[in-house]
Amino acid sequence: MAFLEPVLGPVLRPLIDLSPFLAIVIISLAYALYATFVYKKMTDQPKLKEIKSKQKEFQRRMKELRSNPEEMMKVQKEAMSVNKDYMMNASFKPKVMLATMLPALLIFGWMAGSLAYEPIYPGEVYTITASFSEGVTGDAMLAVDEGTELLSDATQSITGALTWRLKSTEGSHTVVVEAAEEQQSKNVLITKDLRYEEPVAQYEKGSAISNIQINYNKLKPLGTTSIFGWQPGWLGIYVIASLVFSLILRKLMKVY
Repeated sequence: MAFLEPVLGPVLRPLIDLSPFLAIVIISLAYALYATFVYKKMTDQPKLKEIKSKQKEFQRRMKELRSNPEEMMKVQKEAMSVNKDYMMNASFKPKVMLATMLPALLIFGWMAGSLAYEPIYPGEVYTITASFSEGVTGDAMLAVDEGTELLSDATQSITGALTWRLKSTEGSHTVVVEAAEEQQSKNVLITKDLRYEEPVAQYEKGSAISNIQINYNKLKPLGTTSIFGWQPGWLGIYVIASLVFSLILRKLMKVY
């Protein structure tokens, strides 16, 4: 979502450049605080508190009635009605969903475009892959601009998708793939900051070259640190942090 960059970029880019992990945690905290505040203000908290008390009472009664399945089923039906009442008066209210989900979708879109991949650093070896339309044969050639060194053969026979290895100096570069008397170009950004061009350029139907892809490495905000062998990306960290912050803020702000 490039249109959000002028709004969110100036505020969040310095954080991302300092530490992607820290940026994700701060964004998670900010959104959790916003969503909790909006939820509290836009819902009938006294009524929700009353419903919560009823839910606890039903839970207590069902535990006591474990030895009496017939009576427990009756209480369970009443509890289900109360649970439905809670949902209709809580986060499933249209105005609450709109006020919380729309900002979340916008933030998700911006983060997906800003925190998905590692940048390509000056002098780092990276690869470009071109895919071709069905029936295209012959040779394909990759042309590069000044400041980019081609580390594999410029001309290759088309036997499927083709990949070239390159390295470039800092700055914006353009690579051009030529096949079947047709040329398509793709911009590549080489930087020390967490910036990158869109990974895939798709071309119009009927073109000999269907797409050109920059093969970025996935961003790992925790670096080499793993959680029981799992190295979460930005989304995993965001979800975990948001859940933790939401639970804490709801307790502190007495939200039901």
